[in-house]
Amino acid sequence: MQKIDSEKSLKAAILELEEKHAYEESMLREQFKIAYESFKPINLIKSAFKEVVGSDDLKDELINSSIGLTVGFISKKLFEGVSSNPLKKILGTVLMFGIKSVVAKNPDIIKIVVNKLFNTIRHKFDNYNETENKDEAK
Repeated sequence: MQKIDSEKSLKAAILELEEKHAYEESMLREQFKIAYESFKPINLIKSAFKEVVGSDDLKDELINSSIGLTVGFISKKLFEGVSSNPLKKILGTVLMFGIKSVVAKNPDIIKIVVNKLFNTIRHKFDNYNETENKDEAK
């Protein structure tokens, strides 16, 4: 800041500092309002939800866990059948969580296996339809 040597320059400096103070005060109040709004519970929940939805890694992890749990549940039901044997039910539950864990940790391998299985089934279905169409043509 410059050296003040007259009453006129003192008044100008005071006016300048008052304007600066008013501007900084308004900016501080605005920042406080923004911070206050962001700490409201509904806004905290919204921002957390946006983070969860926006995370691709979390989406992939959720999908992989869901697939693993589904495959595990199906394998458990196939293993248990309609049995009411408690030991078989316990082993079925252990099998379910084991398969869920393996599938969730190796989703790429599972996707490849499922794709090959679907392609094989589709190929056999297409061959069956071609055979039927040839028989109908005769």
